[in-house]
Amino acid sequence: MTTLSSRAGTKGVPRAARERQVLAAATEEFGRHGYEATTVAAIATRVGVTKPLLHQYFGSKQDLYLACLNPVGDRLLAAIRAAMAEQDAGAPPTPLRVLRALFTALDGQREAWFVLYDPTLPPASEAAHRAAYYRDAIDDLAATGTADLLHTAGSSDPLDADALKHAWRGLCTALVRWWINHPDQSPDAMTRRCARLSGASQIILAAGDDST
Repeated sequence: MTTLSSRAGTKGVPRAARERQVLAAATEEFGRHGYEATTVAAIATRVGVTKPLLHQYFGSKQDLYLACLNPVGDRLLAAIRAAMAEQDAGAPPTPLRVLRALFTALDGQREAWFVLYDPTLPPASEAAHRAAYYRDAIDDLAATGTADLLHTAGSSDPLDADALKHAWRGLCTALVRWWINHPDQSPDAMTRRCARLSGASQIILAAGDDST
């Protein structure tokens, strides 16, 4: 989690360092509370600078949100693409590789996931359109991955693929939310936990098939 000194951003701090402090605090605030409930004044107070200074550096609240969103979205997309492209024979299955990539990309800034998946963004705003761009790009990658999994399992039903894509997004969101509440869990620990849960779920589902 991000912890900032109450004197961060006071006179003498280089502008680049101050901007990094603001973006770290703003990303956590937007992720924790959502766009609608987050105020520039609260972010300024947290960092220890004035509200006019934040406007001077980043512009409007929407501009500040976009300055937080874009690096998060770019980082997550790059991580997922790299994980899906991994071809090592001994690599974990694709879903576990993607989860490991997500946890690694979000480590130290876990609330950033909810900057991207924020239901409080103003409709038709630039912020909403930009967040939708990243979500759609991640969904497209998820659709490719889930279709491959279903094809391997012998299913070609497009509704199966669509349902699994939505289930995957919900699973990722639930896991990140759980992770935020367990800050002692590292990305590697989370990946191992997901591997155990995946194995357990397969056993449970297999048992359900046997009982019918």
